[in-house]
Amino acid sequence: MASFNITPTDPSTFILMGIPGLEDAHLWISIPFFIFYMIGLLGNFTLLFVVRKEKTLHKPMYLLLCMLVLTDIVMPTSIVPKALCIFWFNLKGITVGGCLTQMFFLHAASVMHSAVLVTMAFDRYVAICNPLRYDTILTNARIAKLGLVCLIRAVLFILPLPLLLSRQPFCANRIIPHTYCDHMAVVKMSCGDITVNRTYGLVIAVVVNGLDLMLIAMSYSLIIRAVLRMSSKKDHQKALNTCTAHICVILISYTPSLFSSLTHRFGQGIALHVHIILANLYFLLASMLNPIIYGVKTKELRDKVGKYSCRR
Repeated sequence: MASFNITPTDPSTFILMGIPGLEDAHLWISIPFFIFYMIGLLGNFTLLFVVRKEKTLHKPMYLLLCMLVLTDIVMPTSIVPKALCIFWFNLKGITVGGCLTQMFFLHAASVMHSAVLVTMAFDRYVAICNPLRYDTILTNARIAKLGLVCLIRAVLFILPLPLLLSRQPFCANRIIPHTYCDHMAVVKMSCGDITVNRTYGLVIAVVVNGLDLMLIAMSYSLIIRAVLRMSSKKDHQKALNTCTAHICVILISYTPSLFSSLTHRFGQGIALHVHIILANLYFLLASMLNPIIYGVKTKELRDKVGKYSCRR
């Protein structure tokens, strides 16, 4: 056990405190963490398995769903295993390299998640506003290229965060009051000038969330306009039903993210443990609920999942 008793004075180590103020409840808090994480993994891997096995699901919409599923696996996997080590075994030490690596994968997956949601909004726009050309506009090859663009964008946007921090001198007190290496939490550990780090982090948050939400809003404004022009109520209902799952996922993904970001930067009166719980729920809830939403709302996918469940 001696190797685990790392002190904050170790120059190559940070100490993650978990949820300060609720240390006595760590064991109880770990139970929903673990359950949400396992449900999310089960649901997401089930969707990946079904889409891979069923050739009838090898379509742009389901390829985009697989991309979303992958980000929903990477985000919680970046933080939950370490958080459980803190809650269960009091293993709070994490190397600076490990901390920066965790930060990169967490934030890169989050940025890619947002980009995939934008691409899915465009997919719904084409399906409703230009259905006759859907198969020619959105081919599987084109979706793969768009996915690669989403990945490259995420890497280019997020890579400077750990690179800038790796050049910063850190103070002797390296205790991070969090369950994971959040960018702003690590920035506050620096004894140097953090103006560039804070500014770049804020710009990324505003550009990614602002631009992506604007593009999604633009897609849905065009969709609503097209739906209102339809003469049949049945067509209205059918068109809106194709968007229900995506809209639910957008609300689940962006609402806690924006709330957590705003409270982190401007909510000085809110207790620290509330900030931390909200930040963790953002990654856990989206990962757990997204496969459930698509499994329930998408009939074709629901039928295929049901078929494999019955076989089991």
